[in-house]
Formats: sequence, C-alpha cells, structure tokens
Amino acid sequence: MSDLFPALAAGSDRRALRFGERALTYGELAGAAGSLAARISTARRVAVWATPTLETAVGVVAALLAGVPAVPLNPKTGERELGHIVADSAPSVVLAGPDDELPPALGHLERIDIPVAGPGGPLPQEPDPEAPALIVYTSGTTGPPKGAVLPRRAIATTLDALEDAWQWTADDVLVHGLPLFHVHGLILGVLGPLRRGGEVRHLGRFTTQGVARELAAGGTMLFGVPTMYHRLAEALDTDRELAKALTGARLLVSGSAALPPHDHERIAAATGRRVIERYGMTETLMNTSIRADGEARPGTVGVPLRGVELRLVDESDGIGEIQVRGPNLFTEYLNRPDATQAAFDGDWFRTGDMASRDADGYIRIVGRKATDLIKSGGYKIGAGEIENALLEHPGVREAAVTGEPDADLGERIVAWIVPADPSGPPAPEELSAHVAAQLAPHKRPREVRFLDALPRNDMGKILKRALHG
Repeated sequence: MSDLFPALAAGSDRRALRFGERALTYGELAGAAGSLAARISTARRVAVWATPTLETAVGVVAALLAGVPAVPLNPKTGERELGHIVADSAPSVVLAGPDDELPPALGHLERIDIPVAGPGGPLPQEPDPEAPALIVYTSGTTGPPKGAVLPRRAIATTLDALEDAWQWTADDVLVHGLPLFHVHGLILGVLGPLRRGGEVRHLGRFTTQGVARELAAGGTMLFGVPTMYHRLAEALDTDRELAKALTGARLLVSGSAALPPHDHERIAAATGRRVIERYGMTETLMNTSIRADGEARPGTVGVPLRGVELRLVDESDGIGEIQVRGPNLFTEYLNRPDATQAAFDGDWFRTGDMASRDADGYIRIVGRKATDLIKSGGYKIGAGEIENALLEHPGVREAAVTGEPDADLGERIVAWIVPADPSGPPAPEELSAHVAAQLAPHKRPREVRFLDALPRNDMGKILKRALHG
C-alpha cells in the first residue's frame, strides 16, 4: 500500500490547507508535521484537542506520519465523558493550539503546542497498513463512548474508494465547515484532500456566506450535514450569489444523517444541482454513496463502494439490518473485546441500521434498529419514511418519529413536530391524514407532539432518546 499522503513527500508549493486567512502549502505542511512527528515518535498514543483550526490538521497529520495513534477530542465534551475517554485511551501527550485552554481532565498529560512551521527534512517511513491510525469515540447513545480503533488500511481504502465513486482528483478544492473530531470532518474532509494532493478550505464556522465565497473562488466540492444544507436551501430564496456558487460546484455531498426530500428539491430547483448522499459509520468509515457518474436519487445513499460487501439480514416487509465487510472496517473497540465480538456476525459488522434495497442496488436507510424501527399492529415500519412524508407538509419545519409502548398495537407511532409557524401549527389530525394518504393508514402517527426545536448532536443528528426524557 502506498503512503497515506504521497503529496507530502513531494513537498511542493501547491496549497494543501486553508483555514480562514491562514494556509499551508504541501512543503510547509511537511515541515510542520514532520518536525512534530519527530517530537512525538516515542509516545504510545496522543490526544488531539480538535478545534476547527490549522493546528488540529497539522497535529493529526503529524501523528499519522509518526505512526502514533491519535485520539481526536471534541472540545465541547463534558467533563465526565472527557474523563472517561482520556482514562480509556490513556494518551501520554495532548496536542493543542498555543492559545487553547484545556480542561482539568487533561491536566495530567504532557502538553505540546502544535507548530504550524518547521524545518524540512525526510519524512518517517510509512508504518504497517494494519497499524492503528486513529481512535475515534462513538457518540455513546447506549452507554459510555467506545473507542473505535481505525487502522491506516481502513482510511486509505475508504478514501481511494471515494476517489473512484466521486472522481476525486488533485484538482479538486474541498470546502467544508464540519468539526474535526469526527470521521466526516476529519477523515473525509481533511485527510481526503491531502491523500489526493488537492486542497481543503475550512470555513472555521459554517456560514452560507462562507460557502458562497469559497465556492465562487474556485471551490469544486462541498461537504455538509443536513442542518447546513437546510440553511443553504433557506438562504437560496434571497441570495443569488449563493445560488450561482452552488451551481458552479462539481459535487455537493451530504452525510451523517438523511437530507429531507424538500431540501433536496429546493436546492435542485434553485441551482439545477443535486446533492448526493453517502452512508458510513465511525466503525466502518464509508460503505455506500451515490456516484458522481450515477443517478442522484433523493432518499437513497447510493450503492456499495468499491471493496465493500453489503447484505440485508432478517428481511421482512422489504427491510433488513445492514451488515458490511471489507477493508474499510475498524479493528476493534479499544479495551472492549466483549463489545467487539458482539458487533460482528462472523466477519460481517452489524451496523444496527435498517434499510431496503431498490431493484438496481440503491440502498434506502429507514433508521436505526434500536430507535427507528417501529413494530405496530403487526407491521414493521421505518421511522424515516414517515418523517419524510411529514416534512412534505407545508406546516412542518422539522419532524422526528418514534415508537412508544401501546397495549393494543404493541407500539404506537408518535410524531414530534417543529411547526413552520409556531403561532399556528397544523392540526394533529391533519398531519395524521397527510401521512396516511402519502404512505398507508397503518403508518399514520397516532399522537403528535409539538416542540420549539428537536434535540441534536454536534453533527446534526436528532437525539431521539432525549425526546422521551
């Protein structure tokens, strides 16, 4: 396998990273990351205080060059959860920006301020493909977060499969404003361009104006989550420059959660461009995607990527659990052999996501097995299709659907609605009838509850467990 970042060894004057007004060429990045790699080469593991800055990108690249596993830390993590992650991963060093204030949970670690300049020189020899590269902690919805150990092999194969699916080249300039402690923002959004020898422009903080500016100035690709694309869709009504910039982009990619159909249509109507979706997890990196040369079909996450095998298990009513295998998978949950064993069916990883498959192989995810699969009146119902139907109603701004115990039905369908007009929300009966007409009577919500906002995590995913709290 080739080095993770062949362009670093060349050390060219081509721009690699830009965060706001600060930028590094490949030569400058090789100097800064290479000098830091030499300093941390004997560390067992390093934590990285993962702010959306140039320093974070340099710190992670340095750890990868040194062959030292890096643990990206979300700066918004609470003290208790952060303490768990640090105790579990046991880093000996924390890498941070010079101006970062670190919490007490990191006080016992040696701190190294990340440099953004350094002398040139030969880079370290490439470690073994199976060597751990990153330890990324899951969101911890069913207990304390687990550290997914991602080998170098998984990162390389996922990024190369996306090169194939998205026709990704060194000429692409990626724009995004995602956090850098997660697979989407860090691995796809920073390491992806660096592996291709292209450029990443990070907005620091997502704004529609920033997206318009960077795409208009040569950006070719945009990565975002549904919350970002929703804000772009709303701004398109009045921002002609944004519409022009999005129209000029080669690829608009949404991930981390499903993009509602009405946002797909609003963006397509204003720009003539379709947003494509892909599907992945911390443990598997990327599994499927709409291809750049394929049909951008809203409501689907495309077809399996090169090298990824996918099957649907225990199918009924056309819905089954996604299981995957391939070189994109993680190695283990750190210190959790029991959880690692439970996550696999032989060499197939149990994703816990429920989906159907179109006749031509396109995958449609209906939700999580634990929270989005509702068994009501003898039917197996995916929450996602009901949410999409609700979002097509003009009186609905946001929607989430859950199941609650019901003596008669087993589970009853509950809709949680953020109305488009809080002063005049639609009648619950109207929404139930709307779903029944769009889908089927047994899929209609039996109860509708109105909220000011849906609880979401940093990546924009709805926290359904919090709805019942």
